[in-house]
Amino acid sequence: MKVTRVTCTCNYIQLINPIISLFFFFSLHIQSLHQFPHVTHNPSPPLHSSFTNDFTTMKALILVGGFGTRLRPLTLSFPKPLVDFANKPMILHQIEALKDIGVTEVVLAINYQPEVMLNFLKDFESKLGIKITCSQETEPLGTAGPLALARDKLADESGEPFFVLNSDVISEYPLKEMIAFHKSHGGEASLMVTKVDEPSKYGVVVTEESTGKVERFVEKPKIFVGNKINAGIYLLNPSVLDRIELKPTSIEKEIFPKIASANQLFAMVLPGFWMDIGQPKDYITGLRLYLDSLRKKTPSKLTSGAHILGNVLVDEGAKIGEGCLIGPDVAIGPGCVIESGVRLSRCTIMRGVRIKKHACISSSIIGWHSTVGQWARVENMTILGEDVHVGDEIYSNGGVVLPHKEIKASILKPEIVM
Repeated sequence: MKVTRVTCTCNYIQLINPIISLFFFFSLHIQSLHQFPHVTHNPSPPLHSSFTNDFTTMKALILVGGFGTRLRPLTLSFPKPLVDFANKPMILHQIEALKDIGVTEVVLAINYQPEVMLNFLKDFESKLGIKITCSQETEPLGTAGPLALARDKLADESGEPFFVLNSDVISEYPLKEMIAFHKSHGGEASLMVTKVDEPSKYGVVVTEESTGKVERFVEKPKIFVGNKINAGIYLLNPSVLDRIELKPTSIEKEIFPKIASANQLFAMVLPGFWMDIGQPKDYITGLRLYLDSLRKKTPSKLTSGAHILGNVLVDEGAKIGEGCLIGPDVAIGPGCVIESGVRLSRCTIMRGVRIKKHACISSSIIGWHSTVGQWARVENMTILGEDVHVGDEIYSNGGVVLPHKEIKASILKPEIVM
């Protein structure tokens, strides 16, 4: 199979078709002016502290992935890593955590909408003081192939290990502790694992309890063999790249078992919370876990007041009316207007949304620049895409509404509105 290596940076985007190039120039310019103002106003805080490691330079690769179909309709407007989580794009949580422990360069392994991603992130090279580059796939390469594609960026004469992160994962990112763990065992690769209540739903990582050495992997075990699963955060020596061919390859199913058989793979149990937020139900759960962690570490970042119940994160650019009851587990983005008498719980209200008087929203995600009418009730994992307008007194029970729609009739059972 022939795979073409394509490399792009935040300072240079090459498009073959000049008409497409002109289109992207204008569209991305507009996006840079209007679509991401929140990151310069009041970004939600990272859940990690500054740290200097012993390595002179350190790099990381983030597996950005493809179309983000599980998080539609939100990903119809933006690539999944740019979808807001706790009032800033998902991927910024990871980039900031990497910066704080001394990573100097982040490589994005990407195969979908690279121009949008790079146009947004290039501004953060100077703001964060970290180099951001892109390794663009011309065809999907799985979870290991992108490492081979980015080999020239990840491996250098220093021989220092590099991080690999799945862009869907949200946690407290204990990367400092992972560096210490990696140094202590002296193996070729480290992966973080997290404990789950129902291991039969996942691939289980079986380890030696005293050392963390990985013994084997068991996919969806029918009998109990352990409760640790792959958390999607790795620290790898450059020698791991020699094990990966430039073709579609799974790091979990093909590469890690080989490293484990050589007694060179070790697992660290991830402290704190963990969630793959790649689908709406887990996104809502992840927000609850994130806000709970924020309460324990930096409670001053959360909003307080007579109208607040539990953990709530409100951007300073949002406006809250009289007589509202907000919380628990709510994030309200910049430019939002919450009119009087509104009830919000277990939901995300993204940038530029207006919630009109006495509306009630729970267990839902309201996409950018949408409107929910007076006395409307939105619940049961309703997902509104960008620029959706729900009429007054409308009820939505699990509706998934594509962007730029107007809802004039109630959605009585979960369905997709196209």
